Amino acid sequence: MVTLVLPRLVSFEGAPRRSASVAERNFTALRSAYWLVLVSGFLEPVLYLFSIGVGVGALVGDLTLPSGQVVTYAAFVAPAMLASSAMSGALSETTFNFFGKMKYMKLYDGVIATPVQPFEIALGELAWAMIRGSLYSAAFLVIMVVADLTTAARAAAAFPAAVLVGFAFGALGMTVSTLMRSWQDFDLMGSAQFTLFLFSGTFVPAEAYPVALRWLVEVTPLYRSVHLIREICVGGSGGWLLDVAYLLALTVGMLALASRRMSRMLYR
Repeated sequence: MVTLVLPRLVSFEGAPRRSASVAERNFTALRSAYWLVLVSGFLEPVLYLFSIGVGVGALVGDLTLPSGQVVTYAAFVAPAMLASSAMSGALSETTFNFFGKMKYMKLYDGVIATPVQPFEIALGELAWAMIRGSLYSAAFLVIMVVADLTTAARAAAAFPAAVLVGFAFGALGMTVSTLMRSWQDFDLMGSAQFTLFLFSGTFVPAEAYPVALRWLVEVTPLYRSVHLIREICVGGSGGWLLDVAYLLALTVGMLALASRRMSRMLYR
């Protein structure tokens, strides 16, 4: 009896192992000085927390959340700094570094000569970005607990949420990188990132904005991230399931789009 075996267009056999090899390559190449990058990226949200959350918070006083719960301004700002930190860590790896390896170093041209596929490259780079984002998030949560801005139990629950935020922005960053034409385009991305940082319920509740602007703010990925982590760290009016669904959909959709665009660029 003869069995006919049809070739598969895409094989996911061994994909986790091959994706892990991409992340391992990054670690091997950067481990000598990577701690400097981690420290510099971690300090920014911490400085924002103490300068605005604590310093300006002394002038602002307590805030009343939509649920009626009263919290200190520092406790209100801290979850937003955590979400912003997870966003920044993921975007740093999947935009500037990813773009350089793809466009100028031509690293992935050599990688696809091996059994590693574009989707596995994207997954490996996303996993590497999440190592950085997770370290930022864990360290920041420790500071929040020590500063009595949340409880240890809430911090433990917030960590997976911060990891999800990193995955979402990492996938988004890779997609954006495949659309960039030159280094100058990073100026536009930096402006967009800073705008999100300012207008995502980071420093004031979304309810403080005019209605039209409020709805625009609430559909942005950073607002959904801030809302999710704030709900976990300090409590609120609920609605975190919508945040999780939003971020999961963003992660899956952007990862699929990034891998498709990588395939077109690498195999053309």
